[in-house]
Amino acid sequence: MTQKLTCHCGSVELRVRLAEHPSKARMCDCSFCRRRAVPNVDVALDDLTIVKGHESLTLYTWGSGTAKHYFCRNCGIYTHHQRRSNPNVYGVNIGALEGVNPADYAPFGWVDGINHPSDRKT
Repeated sequence: MTQKLTCHCGSVELRVRLAEHPSKARMCDCSFCRRRAVPNVDVALDDLTIVKGHESLTLYTWGSGTAKHYFCRNCGIYTHHQRRSNPNVYGVNIGALEGVNPADYAPFGWVDGINHPSDRKT
């Protein structure tokens, strides 16, 4: 299923081929994601294309540097991130998908990001 994804102001537009239906969306409880509180689904790296607005995207990363979170620098909307749990896929914001209302798919499953293996001290 290929869909259009945009930020709020329209500066950023992505084309994504979803690996999962929006009904499979989940949320993460890591320190960053629980503050952002956005349900997302998987997209293979090759199945996400920036149609416009590459220059409007800003990157946020921390800790291990594996997860890469992208936001529109104009309106602040999170569009997608490269997952720490699986760097071979992006998580995309289902609320930014054209024609998708996240309320139609609630309640969402949760990912245990608090206890991520990368955070364990050996």
